[in-house]
Amino acid sequence: MTAVVQPRYVPEQLKVGVVHIGVGNFHRAHQAMYFDRMFSEGLGGDWGICGVGITPYDINVRKALKSQGMRYTLVARHPDGSMDARSIASIVDMLYAPEDPETVIRRLADPQTKIVTLTITEGGYNITDSTGEFDVEQEWIRHDLERDTAPQTAFGLVAEALRRRREAGIVPFTVASCDNLPGNGEVARLSFSTFASLRDPELGEWIRTEVPFPNSMVDRITPATTEVERELVRDTFGVRDAWPVVCEDFCQWVVEDRFVCGRPPLEAVGVQVVADVMPYEKMKLRLVNASHQAVAYFGYLMGYRHVYEAISDPAIAAFVSAYAKDEAEGTLDPVPGVDLNEYESSILARFANPYMKDTLLRLATDASDRIPKFVLPVAIERARRGQPSPLAAAIVASWAIFARGVDEDGEPIDSNDRQAAEVAQAVARQQDDRLGFLRDPRLFGDLAESETFAPYFEQTYQEIKTVGVQRALEWVLETAVPGANA
Repeated sequence: MTAVVQPRYVPEQLKVGVVHIGVGNFHRAHQAMYFDRMFSEGLGGDWGICGVGITPYDINVRKALKSQGMRYTLVARHPDGSMDARSIASIVDMLYAPEDPETVIRRLADPQTKIVTLTITEGGYNITDSTGEFDVEQEWIRHDLERDTAPQTAFGLVAEALRRRREAGIVPFTVASCDNLPGNGEVARLSFSTFASLRDPELGEWIRTEVPFPNSMVDRITPATTEVERELVRDTFGVRDAWPVVCEDFCQWVVEDRFVCGRPPLEAVGVQVVADVMPYEKMKLRLVNASHQAVAYFGYLMGYRHVYEAISDPAIAAFVSAYAKDEAEGTLDPVPGVDLNEYESSILARFANPYMKDTLLRLATDASDRIPKFVLPVAIERARRGQPSPLAAAIVASWAIFARGVDEDGEPIDSNDRQAAEVAQAVARQQDDRLGFLRDPRLFGDLAESETFAPYFEQTYQEIKTVGVQRALEWVLETAVPGANA
C-alpha cells in the first residue's frame, strides 16, 4: 500500500483561532490543507480551525469527521496518474449551528477567535446581481431578523457574535471570504453589515467600519466525494475514510494582507499575501471559472458527463481557448508575475486531467449564480467599449438550452439551481420571445437590449435548436471567433 503522509504535529495541542463556516470539500482541499502544512512546519499552533455547518449537507460531513477523530484523507491526483495523500488534522472541531446555535455564537464571540473564514457558495451572500444590493425578502433572512429566534444563517450567527464582542469591548474578528466572487471581501462586508444594520443600525455601521473583510482568490478543482473516491483511498492507501477528498495537484490562494488582530504565517507555506488581490481574482474568475461554464452546457448537451471528456473534444477546446483569448483576456488588469498565455494553456491542461472525475453537472449547479459572476462581467465590460461578445453570448445560449431540462435525445437533465423558479420563467419566456431568456434584469441587467450581446445570443440559440449542439458550436467557431476582437 502507498503511504499516507501523517501530520507532524499533535492536533490535540492546537488552539482554535479560526472558525470556518461551510466545511465542504473545497475548504478541506484548500484552506485546511494550507493550515495543515503550516502546523507541520511547527508554525501557527494558535490557529487551529473549528468548522461550523449550517446546511443539512453538513450533518453528514460532521458525522464522518467526528467518527474519524476529525481527520480525513486528502489525495492530490497528477495528470500522469501519480497520487499524493496526506492525513489532514487541522480542523480540530466541528459544530452544527441548527442543532446548537448558542454554542456556535459563543465560539465566535470568544476572544481567542481571531478570523472567521467562509465558503458559503457564490449565492450564499444573498446579493442581487443586477442591483448589487442585499436581498432582504428571502425567507431565511426574514427569519434571522426576528428578535426572538435563534439565528439560522451565517449572517445571523456572525452579527450576534460581533454584537457581543462589541458590548464586551473585545476587538472584532476578521471575516475572510474564500468564495469565487469578484471582490469577495467587499461583497461580504456589504452582506454582513447590511444584515446587521437591519437589526441594529449602530452595529451595522461598526461592522462596516471596524471589521476587516480582506479580499482573496482561491483555486483548486475539487470534485464531490462519491463511493469511487472512498474505494480509491481504501484500495490504494489502505484507509477506510468516510469522507476523503480527491482533488487536482494545482492549488493557489492569494489573500489581501488586512487583518485586525494578527494572522497566521501562511506565506511560509505557499499562500500569496499581497496588498491588492483584484488582478489575480479577476483573472481566475474570468478565465478559469468562466471556462468551466463554457465547457459545462455545451459538453453536457453533446453527451459528455465529465470535464476531462468534454475538453478532449476539439470543438469544445477551441471554444474555451477562443473565449479566454479573444474576449476575457482583454478585460483583465495586469497580473504581477503571471504570463497569461501560460495561464490560459494551464487551464486546458488542468481540465484535461483524466484522473479528475469532475462532473459537468457540478459545474452547472446554480448556474444563475455562476453565469452572472463569471461570464457576464466580460460581456458588460466589452459592451461599454462597443465590442461584441459572441462567445460569452454563446455560453449563455447553451445554458438557456440546457435549462429546458432535457437533452437532445429527450432525456431529463437532473440539475439544481438556487433560483430554479426564475430560471423556469426565463425558459418559458424564450418559447414566445427569441430574447425572452435574457429578459430578467435581476440576472442579466440590460443585456437583452445590448447590440453587442443580444443578437449573438439569439443566433446561437436558434442554431442549436435548428442544427443541434455539435453543429451549432462549429458554426460559432466559424462565424464568431474572427470578429471577437472587432
